[in-house]
Amino acid sequence: MLSRRPTAAVLFDRDDTLIRDVPYNNDPKLVEPMPGALEALRTLRDRRIPVAVVTNQSGVARGLITPDELHQVNERVEELLGPFDAWAICVHGEDDGCVCRKPEPGLVLRAAGTLGVEPADCVVIGDIGRDVQAARAAGARAILVPTPRTLPSEIAAAPEVAHDLREAVEWVCA
Repeated sequence: MLSRRPTAAVLFDRDDTLIRDVPYNNDPKLVEPMPGALEALRTLRDRRIPVAVVTNQSGVARGLITPDELHQVNERVEELLGPFDAWAICVHGEDDGCVCRKPEPGLVLRAAGTLGVEPADCVVIGDIGRDVQAARAAGARAILVPTPRTLPSEIAAAPEVAHDLREAVEWVCA
């Protein structure tokens, strides 16, 4: 592996990376952490590496979830996984043309800015190609942690593919 500058922050996708994906979830009781998520976050926090969430939530634009329901779900994520240093959320739909919706770099840039770090010093960990594309577009490092829904072409295109969150965080901390 190439020598890298120290990681200034780790930015996580939310659904199917930190928590199990429940499409357009508007019920905090349905939030369930992904295996290894709490341990991975604990490792980073113990090393004082800031952690953030970068997530597309188009259900708001589609009227399937209210902003308040989204807030309640995200509060539950923090109850289960601990506090995050930043949240960058895109509530726009696919056709809204925003620059924040992954695969665009806006969420990564916003989270890095909120944390006061350079995007090039961030690692984005996610489960689909859009997460990898957003990281690369922002100049950040990308690590893909595939799930059964990850497409084979997304795995093939990813610069780094970890088996699970534990392995991804080991790479971050190496």
